[in-house]
Amino acid sequence: MAATLDLLLINPGGQRRIYQNLGQNLAAKEPPIWAGLLATYARRKGHSVQILDANALDLAPEAAAAAVAALAPRLVVVVVYGHNPNASTFAMPGASEICTAIAEGVPGQRVMLVGGHCAALPERTLREERVDFVCGGEGTVTIDELLQALRSGGAPADLERVRGLLWRDGDDLRKNAAAPIVRDLQNEMPGMAWDLLDMTRYRAHNWHCFGRESREPYAAMYTTLGCPFTCTFCCIQAPFKSGEAAAGFDPSLNSYRRFDPTHVIAQMTDLVRNHGVQNWKIADELFLLHRNHVAQICDGLTALNADLNLWAYARVDTCRDAELLAKMRRAGVRWLAIGIESASERVRAGVDKGYRPEAIQKAIGLVRAAGINVMGNYIFGLPEDDMATMRETLDFAKELNTEFANFFSAMAYPGSQLYRDAVARNWPLPQSWEGYSQHSKSCLPLPTKHLSGPEVLAFRDSAFREYFDRPAYRSMAERTFGPGVNVELDRMLGQDLAREHTVTLPRPAVEVCRA
Repeated sequence: MAATLDLLLINPGGQRRIYQNLGQNLAAKEPPIWAGLLATYARRKGHSVQILDANALDLAPEAAAAAVAALAPRLVVVVVYGHNPNASTFAMPGASEICTAIAEGVPGQRVMLVGGHCAALPERTLREERVDFVCGGEGTVTIDELLQALRSGGAPADLERVRGLLWRDGDDLRKNAAAPIVRDLQNEMPGMAWDLLDMTRYRAHNWHCFGRESREPYAAMYTTLGCPFTCTFCCIQAPFKSGEAAAGFDPSLNSYRRFDPTHVIAQMTDLVRNHGVQNWKIADELFLLHRNHVAQICDGLTALNADLNLWAYARVDTCRDAELLAKMRRAGVRWLAIGIESASERVRAGVDKGYRPEAIQKAIGLVRAAGINVMGNYIFGLPEDDMATMRETLDFAKELNTEFANFFSAMAYPGSQLYRDAVARNWPLPQSWEGYSQHSKSCLPLPTKHLSGPEVLAFRDSAFREYFDRPAYRSMAERTFGPGVNVELDRMLGQDLAREHTVTLPRPAVEVCRA
């Protein structure tokens, strides 16, 4: 008789609702990093684990439920961590559909939700979703202790000892003491359980592979967890805050944990040599921060001599070390995504981002001098924005003319200070979780002090086309990536997004400047 599977981790799907047509061939399909990390932790505690990546397999909720029925695990954990730190909330519709399908198709199966969104709104999540449990923290300790409790029968006396757990005791909602986040990453969670993932299922973003032959295979991983900074629009710390004090961190500061560079290099070496992975995302909220950490990883990757194509996140004020940037390029870092956010000093000051344009230009100059492409990240609709400041930001983006640009609308993601402000001030928020996705049909950004959410969204969508559909960008892209990039740009610009919440802007606000 086969042994009972202890834990099945499910990565939910729903890309069509999140990205519309972009999900078919432009957006990435990334390996579920947190499912891989949770699997490693659970294994090291002696539990048997499998991962069902419903997103990579394009599984309908009913098919995922059928897989659950066949495996009959002791516990199903649906992992609601998105592919970027702010993506957890709009992964909720897919997670909810899978939970409902399991509840209806596999009666009696124990199911828990874990992830950034769940940790930000744990009581609400338990009230609204058809699950037995919700995790109020990062998930590691809670999953281990819940599995132990279920082995003992799962009675209320067993469940109340599970740290970080929210559960129902009859008609009462119970919330247990916080679970500590993992402090000893090297011994308890040194990396992902890559052997539980089918690496042939993953592909990089289109822009990440401009000028390269293939977007597959593809891998994404963390080398650090958390971020020491406190940008008001970011929810990166949501799953960590409740467990910081219990783990011995100062709860008044944001925890920031680093994986051992030797473990990072070992994982990447295995995937390069045994799976042919060249395209990589370093998913850290801020990779370029701790010099020695970055340098050690880069030295290890340089020794691979594997023509890697990596991208990672940075801040303007961390792009100052020309020697380190050169080392990163030798290691295969070909892109840095840099948070520029806004060109308006007044707007930046309102969200704790105080970079002056000249500092931004200098940082980008150093990155490009090292041979690294720049992804400029901009946000329209921050609290102080009006049409003039958004136009200022767009014009500055065009002046910088970076190799790619992301234009976001300001969203109040659960777990961020912006969300807390929006709730306290009764600002209009999306009526569904998918409305928090930048690319969904129901996307509804925050209003500013001067503009409605639909006005912000209309400007954002017109800005995207204005930036990429101009000769100055096209000629730079062709020089950088070769003539084939124009085919990819045409395909990208041919994907119009349907919007429920938008307006027609006055012509001067959307007029295409060809410079």
